[in-house]
Parts: sequence; C-alpha cells; structure tokens
Amino acid sequence: MSLPLQPPLPPMEARLVRDIPEGDGWHYEPKWDGFPCLIFRDGQHVQLQSKAGQPLERYFPELVAGVLQFKAKQLVLDGEIAIPVGDKLSFNELLLRIHPAASRVQRLAREHPCVFIAFDLLVSPDGKSLVDRPLRERRSALERVANKYFPPNSQFRLSPVTTSLAAARQWFKSAGSDLDGIMAKRLDLGYCSGERTGMEKIKPTRTADCVVGGFRYAAKKKVVGSLLLGLYNEAGLLDHVGFCSAFKTDERKLLLDKLNPRIEAPGFTGHAPGGPSRWSAGRSTEWQPLRPELVVEVSYDHFTNGRFRHGTKLIRWRPDKAPRQCGMDQVSRTGQASFRLLQRGESE
Repeated sequence: MSLPLQPPLPPMEARLVRDIPEGDGWHYEPKWDGFPCLIFRDGQHVQLQSKAGQPLERYFPELVAGVLQFKAKQLVLDGEIAIPVGDKLSFNELLLRIHPAASRVQRLAREHPCVFIAFDLLVSPDGKSLVDRPLRERRSALERVANKYFPPNSQFRLSPVTTSLAAARQWFKSAGSDLDGIMAKRLDLGYCSGERTGMEKIKPTRTADCVVGGFRYAAKKKVVGSLLLGLYNEAGLLDHVGFCSAFKTDERKLLLDKLNPRIEAPGFTGHAPGGPSRWSAGRSTEWQPLRPELVVEVSYDHFTNGRFRHGTKLIRWRPDKAPRQCGMDQVSRTGQASFRLLQRGESE
C-alpha cells in the first residue's frame, strides 16, 4: 500500500466513564452494537482491520466489494460493521460470520448483508493523512466524503453526531439493543491512535433478578466457579441466560454449603447450559443443576439473543424474591428507535 497510514494501525481507544462529559469541546455519537473496523482502500487493494489488528476481509466480502465501487481510490475510514436483521441490528449475525468455511460466510453475506457505520476519516481521497487534524475538521471532511462517495441507500452509513447534551442523553436512554451506549469525543484533538485520550464511552449498567438454576465448579478445585443464571420465558420455562463468577476464594468455598443441598435435576427447564464457550479455556465443563429456589440480583451491560453478552456482577442475594417473579420482561427492550436514527443519519 502507498497510503500514509499502513495496517495494522492501533485504533483510537476510549476510556470508560460513568457520566456523559459536559462542555463546548465535546461531540457525542451513538455507540453502535457492532465490530469496530478500519477500512484501508488503496486502488484495488482493500483491507478491513479489526480492533485487535486482524484482517476481516474474508468474513465480510460484501463490504470489500462495496469499497471497491467507491470512486475515491484512496482513503482510510474508521467505523463499525453491523448487520441489520429486520428493524434491529444483530450482534449474533456478526458472530456467525467468524467461520472457517468460505461457503458459509458467502451464504450469510447474501442472506444478511452488513452495513458500515463511518464515524471518522483518517486519510482523505487525495491521499493525505488527517490524523493530526482536530476532530471537528475530520468530521467535516468525512461528511463531504459521505455526500460525494457513499451511494444513496447503500451499505455505507454516516454515524449521527450531536453537540447537544440533551440529545446525547436521549440517545443514552434508548441504549440496550442497537445502541451499546454513548461515545463522547474531544473536538479539538487529533486521532490518538492506540491511546485513550480524548474519547470516552458511557455504557448503561442495568440490574436483573435471576434464578440460580445451576453452578459450575472451578477448573482445579472443588469450589464454585460460576453461578448459572436463569429467567422464566413466556411459556413458563426457565432459560439459561448467563453466568456470574466474580467471587472471592473464601466465598467460593462457602457457596457450596448453600448450593449442595439444592442439587436436583433438571435445573433449567427451557434452554439449558452447554459446555463452556470457546473463550473459556480451562474452565470446568461440569455443572450441577439446582432446584429453582435461589434468586440473585446481578448487574449487566447488555442482553441480546436471550443471553447476557458478558459475565454479570453479583449485587446481592434476594431471599425476599419469588423465583417465579424472575421473568424475561426485565431485560426485553426494543431497538427500533435507535435503528431508525441510523437509517435517517440524523445529526444535530
């Protein structure tokens, strides 16, 4: 590549904070529920780079083909890959794309094509690096590129922005499905590659009361490794929805005294736990079902496709809560408003 920026390029990172920062020097963007991606285009050469610096071209061939249709022969874009399914964005469809079989990837690409949500321009179509320019200038340049080169109703979208704190707070209220929170960026700074300077993310933290339907042992010791959490679905069946494993060593031992007397099949009467995920190397695959008697309140950041996206944090035990009160209604949210926002490409 002859671009002034070469992959792998460490993307700009964000610092996690609790509150949306205020002041004239910030602008705000939705934090979309997708895969962060840098697009490098140099003539007929296109590379899609993940946040970890890995190539993504084989998993999103339709995006590569779309970039090659640009009349701009050189550019570098920072943004997010997302997959719309109906009136929502589906993170699960993104995960399905990471598959070794090219034939399956091609089929998925035809069934549910991805979109690219652009929020920064690092190299302009004339081949000049913009990383040292302040964000307010890069955003203006990005809008010009989008107006000139993004085909109408195409897979390329311009992420909305606002300098209005009230609008950012309204976006934040709709977080939970398509939106993963809010990004706040300093307008006066350049692109801080690999740093957490000048960009902050604010993610909602929610709570839910869950039934403890089982537990897993730790990998090496006969102590509790994780609690398996369940919620009752509309059919009255207890679905496995995630886990909680943030315990101290002494707590793990004491938990066995609470759990062992309640071991009883089936534990989960709906969707049951499988083996540990591919990201859980070293964890025990053994799990014990429990009578649905124990309720815990946990905090979580995202619930999608019937599961907590990440591990939850135990807040407290709820002996006052009836297990049958722990339903899916606690976590069901719609993402239609935020997806319509993306479709309109609103900015303020």
